[in-house]
Amino acid sequence: MRAPLPPASKEKRLMTNAKTIRLVMPQWQGGNNPAYKFGAELLAWLAPETSSPVIHIPVAAADHSLINENGIMGRQQIVNQLHGAQAAIKQHLPDKIVVLGGDCLVDLAPFAWLSERYNDNFGILWLDAHPDVMSPAQFSHSHAHVLGALMGHGDSDLTSVVSTPVAGNRVMIAGINNPNQYEKEFIAAQGINTCSPADVKAGFSTIREWINREGITCLAIHFDLDVLNYKNFRSVLFANPSANESDYDGIGKGQLEISEVVTLIKQVNELTTIVGIGIAEHLPWDAINLKTMLENLPLLNGK
Repeated sequence: MRAPLPPASKEKRLMTNAKTIRLVMPQWQGGNNPAYKFGAELLAWLAPETSSPVIHIPVAAADHSLINENGIMGRQQIVNQLHGAQAAIKQHLPDKIVVLGGDCLVDLAPFAWLSERYNDNFGILWLDAHPDVMSPAQFSHSHAHVLGALMGHGDSDLTSVVSTPVAGNRVMIAGINNPNQYEKEFIAAQGINTCSPADVKAGFSTIREWINREGITCLAIHFDLDVLNYKNFRSVLFANPSANESDYDGIGKGQLEISEVVTLIKQVNELTTIVGIGIAEHLPWDAINLKTMLENLPLLNGK
């Protein structure tokens, strides 16, 4: 285990020459939705160029349906890919990690590493309409298990990569909307901090107070794009043009705007050191449909 960094007074100076890596992990099995694979690949193409190492985590092809393996859809593929990400991180020993996914579970190995790396200085800002604290007992799609696993709760195949579980008081879920009863009870029992979309829109004070109160000098940010207002940002699950309006009834939908999230992250960056950022759940429906169209046109498809 690598030793934690010294307190905040030396943090910024020591981070000047920090080693950063970028993980591209087009995992789709956690959400049981092959569209996440293309979404991650397009996200990686859109991202600014970097001089840091870029590591592509191999992901099994989306060429067949998944089966429920002891409570988790596609368990073996999920576990293999999780261990692949863990191995890549241990090979590079980074100080900071950027993750481009894929479903939300892509942040499990990177954030587990950062929690071990920074230990008592570490916290997680979870920008998501959903808390992702369920287990196979509640839901078989493991992208909804990731934050719970980072806290040491849930299926042992997921928690096995978490050597330093994150305490609830060092987690802030921002943008959460309409959690179910199990999620509410878990959040309350674990002492997790939450910030509604209205709170985020009202300003930075709740999150600033949390960072100061907990002394968080090293922060990882999980940015699930579904925290965004799907009526204005259409590349998320809830904007699927093939879905019926009733398909997502009862499920929390994002209410934040891109500008509000960017402002929040910039404010956080002034107050603490961001050591990780993961962007997940990109579903660019128009691009996906256009890609499918091109694959079916004569001459373009080689026929």
